[in-house]
Amino acid sequence: MSKRQILHITDYKSPYAYLAKDPAYALEDEFDVSVEWRHFTLDIPSFLGAVDTRTETEWRKVRYAYMDMRRWANKRGLIVRGPRRIYDSSPAGIGMQYAQDQGVFRPYNDRVFHGFWNHELEVDDVDALTNVLDEVGANAAGFAGYLVGEGRRRHDEMRLETEKLGVFGVPSFVLDGEIFWGYDRIELLRERLREE
Repeated sequence: MSKRQILHITDYKSPYAYLAKDPAYALEDEFDVSVEWRHFTLDIPSFLGAVDTRTETEWRKVRYAYMDMRRWANKRGLIVRGPRRIYDSSPAGIGMQYAQDQGVFRPYNDRVFHGFWNHELEVDDVDALTNVLDEVGANAAGFAGYLVGEGRRRHDEMRLETEKLGVFGVPSFVLDGEIFWGYDRIELLRERLREE
């Protein structure tokens, strides 16, 4: 009998997705499930407004989100430094696909999340991402071509497929068509898995 599938939707520039990383790994250890990781590049200006045109309400939402996220991070001993600017994280997300194909997903995923949230790595710096791929054992020589070719095509197709599932943000988990959105919904997902 095949394992149940959970689709985990993430984005390297989401602090809540960073917090969800290790609990998402733990799902496979605790339950008889397989977790498929998919990068969903968020369009931050459409969600929280462009930096130069944000309303005071939008700024309050941003400040609160980071305060709240740091509460969770502090409980786990994680350092989370706010992003320096709004990023297009698709190069890192396409790197995730490449790392999955190369069999080095977890070390890549760990390095990129940690590096970004500790101001050691920019998620849109192709040279830095290529170095990460090389460091974790991937054949990084093909990444530049993959990034602008097949990788970009796959990334964009997966984003559309993910939207069609009803996903609108990260981190999200999809189990049997049911969406669990947010770091604080992982326990609800775990409860659902225990019911089976």
